[in-house]
Amino acid sequence: MIHTLDLGFIGIPGSVAAFLVELPDGQLALVETGPHSTFERLNTAVAATGHALTDIQHVLITHIHLDHAGAAWALAQHGAKIYVHPAGLKHLTSPERLMASAQRIYGNDMDRLWGQMHPIAEGQLVPALHEQIFRIGGRAFAAFHTPGHASHHVAWMLGEDALFTGDVAGVRIGSGPVQPPCPPPDIDLREWRRSIKLLRKLPAERLFLTHFGEVADKGKHLDELAAMLIDWSEWVALEMRDGQIIEDMVIGFQRYVEAQLRAAGAGTALLAQYDAANPAYMNVTGLVRYWNKEQERQMPGHSDV
Repeated sequence: MIHTLDLGFIGIPGSVAAFLVELPDGQLALVETGPHSTFERLNTAVAATGHALTDIQHVLITHIHLDHAGAAWALAQHGAKIYVHPAGLKHLTSPERLMASAQRIYGNDMDRLWGQMHPIAEGQLVPALHEQIFRIGGRAFAAFHTPGHASHHVAWMLGEDALFTGDVAGVRIGSGPVQPPCPPPDIDLREWRRSIKLLRKLPAERLFLTHFGEVADKGKHLDELAAMLIDWSEWVALEMRDGQIIEDMVIGFQRYVEAQLRAAGAGTALLAQYDAANPAYMNVTGLVRYWNKEQERQMPGHSDV
């Protein structure tokens, strides 16, 4: 059984989830941890299912962004193994660089948003290779490297039924539209399109989005994600060609996204949920960075080697 746990990020329901999986032999697996700032809410949500955090022996994270893996260290202190993309290992054993990067963005709001992050012992970290299968508690969890949103992203497939997609399958809250979360530093549209193709090919039809919850119609959802990824990236590219400074782009993009949400029937509460899960200014910053890197790549004499 899969329990969707609402972590109530910054007091807003339905914006950040973790998933508790009850396994046939009685073991528990947790997919995503949320930020450390919601750790008490995670504790309460797990208790509501009849379990305790100390019962969780396996934690699978899709990537190391703080809203997905920020509380992994606290689960590790209870003895859990943490399964993560190999490129994420160094940031969990030594999170100083990750936290310093976040500090530059969020400044004095770090504690409210994200809480703390402490090192995890190497012996408790399990690198998840592409297409590697882990047999946990009588079920098979398969890791699929799915870059695009982040270079260190993993989608986890449970059996052939459920697919925990982190951010690579986008954000969809309630009856709202699909959005592609595009924060810096390593958005890559080509890689993201490849990852969407991979998700289409996998047999699992049920998607579990960290932002937020279960999606049953995988094909339609991924079609909408691919279309919105083009829409948003082209909007930012056009603004850049027109010479807009990033501060003005953020204001314009906020209005653009709000209009899309309103057209889909979103009210004030749903707007707040989307803003908590996928703030507009982070998307502008990430896509500007992507297009600048693309421009550099096309310059004569540039090499990716």
